[in-house]
Amino acid sequence: MRAEYVEAVLELVALIPAGTAVAYGDVAELLGSGGPRQVGSVMSHYGSHVPWWRVLKASGDAPPGHEREALTLYLQEGTPLLGSHADFLRTGEGRWRVNLAAGRWAPSDADFDRIDAIAERLERELHKLSVPDDEMTV
Repeated sequence: MRAEYVEAVLELVALIPAGTAVAYGDVAELLGSGGPRQVGSVMSHYGSHVPWWRVLKASGDAPPGHEREALTLYLQEGTPLLGSHADFLRTGEGRWRVNLAAGRWAPSDADFDRIDAIAERLERELHKLSVPDDEMTV
């Protein structure tokens, strides 16, 4: 994965406000590069220092293995939810998900200016040669 792409994804994710969420594909679309799998890979390997819980599958399901922690954060932030999240917290049983129809981030004009700057920088950088960040290259 190119370091420039990783940095662009993380910079964009850092813009997502509390109480809202986007799908992996939304991030790729806003950047004009990559796709849901590439964004998911960035988030799973490098996303711990940004609000990772705000980037989801298109279904609204929380990142696998992080459901309880994500649910706690969604409740703190007032993110719209569907399903039996109270049962899940109490017993570990019950299906729930983020209501992306109600809680999907709608960037403001100022947000779009920042997103466009990130996307333009990424586009310029992708045309240059770079070393992959595979932790094996010296």
